[in-house]
Amino acid sequence: MADTTGVPSGADNDSPLAQAVAGLKRYLKVLLGFSCFLNLLILTGPLYMLQVYDRVLVSRNEPTLVYLTLLAVAALLVLAALDVVRSRILVRLSNNFSQTVTPELFRLILGRARTANGLRDLETVRTFLTGSSMVTLFDVPWAPLFLGFVYILHPYLGHVALIGAVVLFGLAVWNERRTCGLLAKAGEHQRKATDFTELSARNSEAINAMGMLDNLQQRWLGDQRAALAFQAIASDRAGTLVSAAKFVRFTLQVAILGTGAWLAIQDIISPGAMIAASIVMSRALAPVESSISSWQGLQGAKRAYARLQEAFEHYEAGTPMSLPEPNGQIGFENVYARPPGSEAPIIKAFSFAIEAGDSVGITGPSGAGKSSLVKLMTGIWLPESGSVRLDGAEFLNWNRAQLGRYIGYLPQDIELFPGTVADNIARFGEADPEKVVTAAKLVGGHSMILDLPKAYDTLIGPGGANLSGGQRQRIGLARALYDLPKLIVLDEPTSNLDAEGESSVRTLIGWLKKQKITCVVIAHKPTVIGGVDKLMVIQNGVLSQFGPLDEVLPGITRQVPAEKTTVPAYGAAGSGIVGSNVEARIPVKNGRVKLTAAETRVSANENQGKQ
Repeated sequence: MADTTGVPSGADNDSPLAQAVAGLKRYLKVLLGFSCFLNLLILTGPLYMLQVYDRVLVSRNEPTLVYLTLLAVAALLVLAALDVVRSRILVRLSNNFSQTVTPELFRLILGRARTANGLRDLETVRTFLTGSSMVTLFDVPWAPLFLGFVYILHPYLGHVALIGAVVLFGLAVWNERRTCGLLAKAGEHQRKATDFTELSARNSEAINAMGMLDNLQQRWLGDQRAALAFQAIASDRAGTLVSAAKFVRFTLQVAILGTGAWLAIQDIISPGAMIAASIVMSRALAPVESSISSWQGLQGAKRAYARLQEAFEHYEAGTPMSLPEPNGQIGFENVYARPPGSEAPIIKAFSFAIEAGDSVGITGPSGAGKSSLVKLMTGIWLPESGSVRLDGAEFLNWNRAQLGRYIGYLPQDIELFPGTVADNIARFGEADPEKVVTAAKLVGGHSMILDLPKAYDTLIGPGGANLSGGQRQRIGLARALYDLPKLIVLDEPTSNLDAEGESSVRTLIGWLKKQKITCVVIAHKPTVIGGVDKLMVIQNGVLSQFGPLDEVLPGITRQVPAEKTTVPAYGAAGSGIVGSNVEARIPVKNGRVKLTAAETRVSANENQGKQ
């Protein structure tokens, strides 16, 4: 059966999108059946007119007029009822389509860090399914039925109607060719403008503080104006063709009435046939003409559906079997990876192993790939090649819902969600008060939370908008520690913390070591990574050094500016004390990790304590 939805068929895999499309197709026969009866009943008016002109007016039989009128009204009532039923079926089909696709689409968007455009695309398709454009698609196949009726009245009338249908169809095709590319460009720029607006709204404080509003407004206006310009050109062209279609239709009305009148003068047809031919031809051409004005909606739905297909392209049905609770062992084997949308790999040929219970520090210059590496460690990204394993199993083989309980992750950009502090710490599951408080105490945030208006029940806005950066970071740390996961990954955990907060993080890392919980920390300050077991140095996406802290740190020379004294990186235990007026630096090719004298003294003492 022909696809009348105007969009491609479902994806080849057994994705929710393919299932939703299959569900739509199961009801197409029903909808086509309704459309068949609807279009047959639309002939009620012309047939009634024929009978009135040819029988009632000639015979002047009033009972015949009454019966014909009652029959016509009954048919029109059935027509109205079928139209209501068809409309309701379309609404329910669109809702079922959305409900089938939305849950997994939401997981795809969040699970692979995609943009939220997928949900907007789904809404575009859903709206199309319930709109007038969809009804037009169901009515178009029945246009030949009406043309056939006109031919029955007289072939000359049929020729006029057929020529009109061909001309209108040609205008519809021309409209598609002249507007399709423009509408695609307009949609692309509009999506960019919308994404830019959402991103700017999340960073409104920085924008206003640094006077960036005017500049960003101009950047946004660039995409917005481009979208409007392409949309205007497409609308102008479509409007011209719509006007041309109206001209053709009105001209056809004149032509068919003129032809019918000539035939009536010749006593070939009756005046009733002339009027009926005009009405039926209008009905035959209405869906074709409507398709021109609704073409933008159809093309928008097709593009949205194509993007949904792309989103589900690599969807794998089913949920992996639950595996035993991991111990926190991480293994990389010749891993290459690149950020979404990038061509060049940012992680190159990484091979290493982190044993269960190890604490590992990661350092390196900005842009070296540290954050990308931990996204691979937590399964947020999947490698382009090679394998990343947790307790011997690749992340694809883990049940993500199960695995999430065993991973604690603090990203560099901390986002909290609308809800209470307890909700955020408990990851929006059923909050265990004891575990929530324990996590907060471990990161030194319990007293800070108690100072909030409603303590753990304090409501916070999107992104934790009513909290300071330090408060958000402590709550994010507590969320990572909730229920004591087996693998904890912290990306710059002290970036918004004061000295007291840094001390809490150092204490936390030491406590995690004692508990044999695998901990990976990205940091530059030795006061943070000075207590780990192993240190990893990354340069330009390549693993430069990895090994025990005492072996890696001494190999990194510490330099200071020329006007100051150059000192050894880390001397023997107990001897690494630098004067208070000296800054020490760890050079890492393209970047250097800056250390204060106090931090150097603390790190040296920590090393001494370990020995």
